[in-house]
Amino acid sequence: GRGPAGGPAPGAGSGAGAGSGAGAEGGADGPGREDGWDRRLAAGLAFLRRRITGAYEVDEFGFDEELTDQVLMSLLRPLFDTYFRVEVRGVENIPAEGGALVVANHSGTVPLDALMMQVAVHDHHPAGRHLRLLAADLVFMLPVVSELARKAGHTLACTEDAERLLGRGEVVGVMPEGFKGIGKPFGERYKLQRFGRGGFVSTALRTRAPIVPCSIVGAEETYPMVGNAKTLARLLGLPYFPLTPTFPWLGPLGALPLPTKWTIEFGEPIPTDGYAPEAAEDPMLMFNLTDQVRERIQHTLYALLVRRRSVFF
Repeated sequence: GRGPAGGPAPGAGSGAGAGSGAGAEGGADGPGREDGWDRRLAAGLAFLRRRITGAYEVDEFGFDEELTDQVLMSLLRPLFDTYFRVEVRGVENIPAEGGALVVANHSGTVPLDALMMQVAVHDHHPAGRHLRLLAADLVFMLPVVSELARKAGHTLACTEDAERLLGRGEVVGVMPEGFKGIGKPFGERYKLQRFGRGGFVSTALRTRAPIVPCSIVGAEETYPMVGNAKTLARLLGLPYFPLTPTFPWLGPLGALPLPTKWTIEFGEPIPTDGYAPEAAEDPMLMFNLTDQVRERIQHTLYALLVRRRSVFF
């Protein structure tokens, strides 16, 4: 306590009260704990007030940093830490500042790997950077999902948006396999699909941003896709309709992912600032760099699989 003139209150730090269990700072029911709860409650109420009154900021892409940090990451963190027990390696290979393009493999029937990669960068990078993911058109056609994706910093997978983000110094994530990777059958797990036409390399060359290869192990087994109901997929306007050992046979229960053990490894960056500005128009260079990134990811996947003790442990 403080006295009227700012000095210690009478009796503070002396007598029976000083050091007694009930009044000692940090005790089980002491002021320290009460102050902690008070601060949390005040912060929570302030957060709600800002959401209700609209006194919060979003960038031109719709990214809501406060909502992402305080709500969306908190919802994903139990999956990351407890359910999938993700081990993160090499995250320091992502620069502490400036633009960087993270290129990763894509798998698992449901795009949980993209979300776990976002948590890995946010929670484990020394600078606490945000990963801005490039998502497929389908994501922004779904109700609720579209709005949440924008709030989390995701944007349409197009060259213009990617270049604008990299030019602003953001960390951008892309999974060039697209639906070919995420919807491949279980028998082709950990075999990288085609990386498109190398558009991500052209974007990196234009913005002179380093390319950081990323390899994800564990996602392939969360929803083992043993079949594809193509007719039903066409009726629903989906790229595929997965059939797994549990879905749709067990109903909503079959939609739960298996609790596999994950590893996410970020490799050494491939610099692009040493190339001339017109290099982005050289198809042979783009092909070579695309192949280099793909091979790095594939070799790392094989190395991680060799070291893995079990799918679940």
